[in-house]
Amino acid sequence: MFDLLVIGGLGVDLRVHVPAIPPPAADSMTVPPIRARIGNTGAGVALAAHALGLRVALVDVLGADPAGAVVRAALARTSVHTVLGDSPGGTRQSVNLVDPAGRRMSLYDPAPWTGADAPFGDDRLAALVRDAAHVHVSIMDWARDRLPVLRAALPDGVALSTDLHDWDGQNPYHRPFAEAADLVFVSGVRLGDDAPALAAALAPRTVLVTRGADGADLYPGDGTRHHVPATVPPAPVVDSNGAGDAFAAALIAGRLAGGTVPDAAAHAARVAAAACTHDGMEYPPGLLPTR
Repeated sequence: MFDLLVIGGLGVDLRVHVPAIPPPAADSMTVPPIRARIGNTGAGVALAAHALGLRVALVDVLGADPAGAVVRAALARTSVHTVLGDSPGGTRQSVNLVDPAGRRMSLYDPAPWTGADAPFGDDRLAALVRDAAHVHVSIMDWARDRLPVLRAALPDGVALSTDLHDWDGQNPYHRPFAEAADLVFVSGVRLGDDAPALAAALAPRTVLVTRGADGADLYPGDGTRHHVPATVPPAPVVDSNGAGDAFAAALIAGRLAGGTVPDAAAHAARVAAAACTHDGMEYPPGLLPTR
């Protein structure tokens, strides 16, 4: 039995420190060392949940390429249970530009699924879902077509969550994920003043609209809104990449522990702030607060 099953969202991040976002227009500039490391949203949720003490399983596809080897090696350093398929299109990669304040801009190669068939059979996915206390689905293309299977396999009392990232509320690609979920995370960067209307349209689902340093807005599905203040990081910010994933993982952990959504969200804000003080997603023991 696993506390959390994460579906999709593995990849490699190439972090590049730049003087500003966007960087100055120039033919070239010298930057600090660049290295490939595990990244992308599913990895962020899984690794943060693992650091918080949850028993985590993760299912996704990786390419037979150097980027895939980076991901496999990082996961092997943890106790995360992995079910990995082969992606003929290679491993997803992101180039993350990070400014001196720790803010980031991600240039994302989704490495679309190009296999003739789905990477995992319906029976296998359903069995994984039935063995989890919570299911979190990343917005990967191969997972989108399997949403009815995942939803149908959920045992009574088991919730499904998703992170829609910078959805504008209109792009039809994201909507099946939103409609399949009980708990929706979405960035407010493109929603703006439309966030309350989107949350109302998704009710009775719980919606968390994250706003970075401005905290988050919690819509519990009953027509109310609760602001979740951001927490001051306990050390200098070095990398905000993965903070949103850590927020999601901590909120899920709080709910699994029996906490209310507002209490879990307040704790998630503290976890996200702590995640910003670490370079990368492989968190050392004790960095992320467990309460």
